[in-house]
Amino acid sequence: MASISRMSEKSASIAEADQRSIAAFIERVWSEDGLSDRTLEAYRRDLEGLARWLAGRGQSLHTARRQHLSEYHGAQPVAVRSLARRQSAFRRYYGFVARNEPGFEDPTLLIERPKMPRSLPKALAEREIEGLLNAPDVETTLGLRDRAMLELMYASGLRVSELVELPLAALNPRQGVLRVTGKGGKDRLVPVGEVALERIEAYLATARPVLAKGRQPPALFLSKRGEGMTRQMFWTLVKRYAVQVGIVPKRISPHVLRHSFATHLLNHGADLRALQMLLGHSALSTTQIYTLVAKEGLKRLHAQHHPRG
Repeated sequence: MASISRMSEKSASIAEADQRSIAAFIERVWSEDGLSDRTLEAYRRDLEGLARWLAGRGQSLHTARRQHLSEYHGAQPVAVRSLARRQSAFRRYYGFVARNEPGFEDPTLLIERPKMPRSLPKALAEREIEGLLNAPDVETTLGLRDRAMLELMYASGLRVSELVELPLAALNPRQGVLRVTGKGGKDRLVPVGEVALERIEAYLATARPVLAKGRQPPALFLSKRGEGMTRQMFWTLVKRYAVQVGIVPKRISPHVLRHSFATHLLNHGADLRALQMLLGHSALSTTQIYTLVAKEGLKRLHAQHHPRG
């Protein structure tokens, strides 16, 4: 009986009114909040899954009540992070409906939020970063590019998406700054640093013209095809260089240089508010997690070297 029920839920079609409502919601959060395509697609998938489940019970998104959502979460178990994202999609959607329909009763208001396990960002030690930055062969075209990208990400704390999407026009070498467009389309000025700037200038003078193949592509960092890099390309080269210098792969993440940038700045006395601006965090609470990373590092150092550790 349970398998038959699940099959009917999958085959249940979404009511046309629900489809229009989901589309309007996605359009609104895209225009107002500037969410990424990946997040928007996840929200759409979550809402469509709920709509199908409700349709199999003669309900719709607009007639759902708190007990329906509770039953749905119980009937469709997922990992804690997926559950948190799913609930975020539902809260945003029903908040959107409530704003546009006076008197609508939001069914998500009294639903308890899942407790997220607190995972700390992975940061490498400074000597490991040094080895990673020195890994590319700067006698080659791609090595020059890779060294410039690694140096820039560590020097400026960029997100991977920000790094690969940088246009050539974003760099101001005279002032030593970048204009970075971050989440939500917000611009910020980020210092580059002398070493990173030297590596970028070497890449621009020698490697980029070769990769551009006589054209004028807008991206700062180019692939072998003369086009902009992708997140996956950068992630692949970071993993390759990490393994090359003996860093355990499971300690590597796409943002490992960004996390190391933040942690090392705090270790050397950087101000938390300044770090928040450099990272492009909208809330200070997001930046504060790096203080926990720094504290954990001090604990390990104490345990390793203190006679009473």
